[in-house]
Amino acid sequence: MRTARWVLGGCGLLLIAAGGRLLWVLPDPAGVALWLGGALVVHDGIIAPLVLAAGAAVAAVPARGVVRGALLTAGALVLVTLPLLLRPGAPANPSALPLPYGRNLAVVLAVVAVTAVAVALGPRLARARRGPR
Repeated sequence: MRTARWVLGGCGLLLIAAGGRLLWVLPDPAGVALWLGGALVVHDGIIAPLVLAAGAAVAAVPARGVVRGALLTAGALVLVTLPLLLRPGAPANPSALPLPYGRNLAVVLAVVAVTAVAVALGPRLARARRGPR
């Protein structure tokens, strides 16, 4: 256990050194620092409070585990799709981003919601079908 901790710590330090070296040779390190600072502000000022508020809001829901899982999945899907939705202008190559990403995201989020409802209500419906004992 202790050896694994040292190995992982060493790997982490090597990755930090590699990132520092890349930052050093970039033509615009101030732009990267600004982007990293903005990411920190967005995460700590917007995303983290929203996640905490959502967790507190579903604390009283009977199937809160399923709801939290669905919210986590939906949030991850939105974060992955966000660059495609907010792309600046039309790409030079029209085949680079050819799909309707907004519609596709809505379809996938609907599937996540329907699946969460099915998982949450499935045992209840099964008990109701069996009838009282």
